[in-house]
Amino acid sequence: MTAPILNLTQCRLDKWLWAARFYKTRNIAKEAIMGGKVHCHGERCKPSKNVTIGEELIIRIGYDERNIIVKGLAEIRHNFSEAQKLYEETSDSVRRREQASIARKMGMQGIQTEGRPTKKQRRQIHQFRQSSV
Repeated sequence: MTAPILNLTQCRLDKWLWAARFYKTRNIAKEAIMGGKVHCHGERCKPSKNVTIGEELIIRIGYDERNIIVKGLAEIRHNFSEAQKLYEETSDSVRRREQASIARKMGMQGIQTEGRPTKKQRRQIHQFRQSSV
């Protein structure tokens, strides 16, 4: 049985990101906010910023950037299905993330090596670098 989500009017940003399961701990959420990975209305913010329903957040996690709209507030961490009800990702954001994922996969397929270069290949690499300087 899950605890009911409280009817809050505002919530700290670091608590909300943790409760919505974007970050594993509040400290990691705080570090991400302080590092400029979370923007509110297109501007950097502080971990103590109060989030309200309807605000737009831009969250960068790894290679992906998500544009989300806050749909609910919680200061307590719930299971994943409950946490998904706290926000809605814009369709444009989903499309861009999928395109970026495909581009990364295509780029990874182009680089295939057979392991470490042989002694002959290393000499060729060094020779090429010397000639290009």
